[in-house]
Amino acid sequence: MTLENKIGLIVDDDFALKHKPPYPHPIFFSYETPLRIQSIIAYLEIKKVFEDKRVDIMSPKSIDESVIQLAHSKYYIDSIKYLSSLESALLNEEVFLTKYSFDLAKKAIGGSIRAIEGVINNKVNQSFALIRPPGHHALRESGSGLCIFNNIATSILYLRERLKYNKKIAIIDIDNHFGDGLAQYFYGDPSVLYFSIHEYDFIEGDIGFIHELGEGEGVGKNINFPIPMNSVDDDFLEFIEIIEPILKEFNPNIIIIAAGFDMYYTDPIGNCLLTSISYYKFTEKILKIAEEICEGKLSFILEGGYSLLGLPVCVYSVIQALFKEKYERPLFEYLDFSQNSKKNEIKKISSTLKNLLANYWSSID
Repeated sequence: MTLENKIGLIVDDDFALKHKPPYPHPIFFSYETPLRIQSIIAYLEIKKVFEDKRVDIMSPKSIDESVIQLAHSKYYIDSIKYLSSLESALLNEEVFLTKYSFDLAKKAIGGSIRAIEGVINNKVNQSFALIRPPGHHALRESGSGLCIFNNIATSILYLRERLKYNKKIAIIDIDNHFGDGLAQYFYGDPSVLYFSIHEYDFIEGDIGFIHELGEGEGVGKNINFPIPMNSVDDDFLEFIEIIEPILKEFNPNIIIIAAGFDMYYTDPIGNCLLTSISYYKFTEKILKIAEEICEGKLSFILEGGYSLLGLPVCVYSVIQALFKEKYERPLFEYLDFSQNSKKNEIKKISSTLKNLLANYWSSID
């Protein structure tokens, strides 16, 4: 088997068993559950993905606390360890902790590192880390939005500090919620391009607005594409028109996808109306771009996605696109959301963003 169609899937039983929320529905925290990974694994088994010779099953990298300290303070790390020892705790009203939380969050970092490292070292062409808890909201000194440690940020800092990997990296965040943690880690870093498409509260205002472009040498390399609630499949991929020329101009050596699936129409904590076909088409397009600019080096790191109906289907749709195979969405997705389309609003947002970015990217006019 040549490397030409090797996809690394990072899996570990602990992600499907541990860090179980001690809260009943409909409390917000209750959706970040081991059932998320259980549902993915079960569906991929039914689809015989793990039996496919193009798939390389990989375990998370074993790391010590010094790796976590690349992105988080010793005080914060010790706080998570102590609160986990209490077996039940709340952090900042948005993160629950159990006796397994510290160890699992540490393992999630190891899973993210394994996925990204496998791609840059040519062990696999693309990878997908099926990990939890998510990470893109986590900051250096605090957890937020169900995230304990910032998996992707820690992985990038690990590449920089431990592997001396100083090449350019692009992050595309497709989670329903703005990855404020990722944005803050790399807000002034010209070697990391961060692009986020996310649902935005246009009524009350929110962070992750289009004028937040970065600082210092990183200005223009933090890009936010906010979309309104109830956006549908036909709306979602409008952002490719902006990110494609920028990616080609930036010319990263790897593209990391913060793969959240909570824009899915049955997701309990998102308000968009996407089906799995959006994630399939997105992966098709981003894979083609990656093959043009960085030898197809793509790494998907699981973030949000809390519909036990939709999450496994969306993950499978991504894998099918990476396989370059046809994908048929399930019958329960054949719903007509066209009356909810936000095409006109999104075109206005796109036009405004282009005007802002034209100052920093020659490919945007």
